[in-house]
Amino acid sequence: VYKGLDIITNKVSPQEQRLCRHHMISFVDPLVSNYTVVDFRDKAVPLISFHIFARDKIPIVVGGTNYYIESLLWKVLINTKEKASTAPRPASDRKVELEQLDSAELHRRLSQVDPEMAAKLHPHDKRKVARSLQVFEETGIPHSEILHQQQEEEGGGPLGGPLQYPHSCILWLHADQAALDARLEQRVDDMVAAGLLEELRDFHRRYNREKVAENRQDYQHGIFQSIGFKEFHEYLVSEGSCSPETSALLLEKGIQALKQVTKRYARRQNKWVRNRFLKRPGPNVPPVYGLEVSDLQRWEDDVLKPALEIVESFIQGRQPPAEPLRMEHDEKENKRSHRVCELCDRLIIGDREWAAHTRSKSHLHHLKKRRKLEASGRAGGTVGDSGETLGEDGSLPLP
Repeated sequence: VYKGLDIITNKVSPQEQRLCRHHMISFVDPLVSNYTVVDFRDKAVPLISFHIFARDKIPIVVGGTNYYIESLLWKVLINTKEKASTAPRPASDRKVELEQLDSAELHRRLSQVDPEMAAKLHPHDKRKVARSLQVFEETGIPHSEILHQQQEEEGGGPLGGPLQYPHSCILWLHADQAALDARLEQRVDDMVAAGLLEELRDFHRRYNREKVAENRQDYQHGIFQSIGFKEFHEYLVSEGSCSPETSALLLEKGIQALKQVTKRYARRQNKWVRNRFLKRPGPNVPPVYGLEVSDLQRWEDDVLKPALEIVESFIQGRQPPAEPLRMEHDEKENKRSHRVCELCDRLIIGDREWAAHTRSKSHLHHLKKRRKLEASGRAGGTVGDSGETLGEDGSLPLP
């Protein structure tokens, strides 16, 4: 959505844009730091309703950031700006202000006004806690109550309010992890070859150098949170003030960091699709069709032809020849369970998250250390003085 910075944001090329009409590209000033998913939704929905559907065209929403796509699929977002329009400062700035507070203080405040929401959110998740506080401050209604109202609307369900567009379908392009990683690494190399460094240098010189000098650079909001800025921070701020050898090392460090964070982000995107669309089914979840893109030489057979058949079937109101992916759902799963891992000193919310934590390298490392200590303690005839009993996985259930 941000103007300029076409390489770092991986915009669709001008040549590709000429193939069909594109919307929602390059219209936000890159220095705007309070552009939110609500702003995106409020601009995109009228475009879909009054400019695309009105011309009997089919909107194709391409990701990208899945959270933004979700904002168009469901009626889930809460717009507090209109209610707070008489305030002396923009409503979205309040969330930024709240995020400056200590995590414990933020969570304590939310517990006082919306204990249900506070129980659902991790105390260290400052963004979500701050957002829930902002919703209460600017509407006078607890965030949890608004979410309940959305879910109880006709067509609502576990993911929130009803679908905005009931006849939607999701085409999920996925690839073998090794093939995807190799493709992403090559994409970074292509970005560097296309002039990524010159683009970053120019932007840093025009917009970020002064902020860095005053130690007020912000890599959490606006364009600066895009992948690529933080990774090249050391290189950009030291360029011209260090040896060519050091500069070359910092550049290579930035390139490798960009490759790693890009691959991690791709994994999170795939996890989001599985968790939001495949593992939490309800009456308001569109069918998801998986398209395998590991072998680009099979693009027409594995992707293009089946995608066209699925879309054509939806347009004509008939069942597509392809079967949607099976919903994976465990009715016994508790998404809001609270467990404290004493070994790692962490609070884990959700059965699935707890299972993932107990399999993580860091947890297994702490578990191995504890067992060694227990073994040496038994050999020396010592007894621990803790009054707590931990499970085999190191858990201590909350009362």
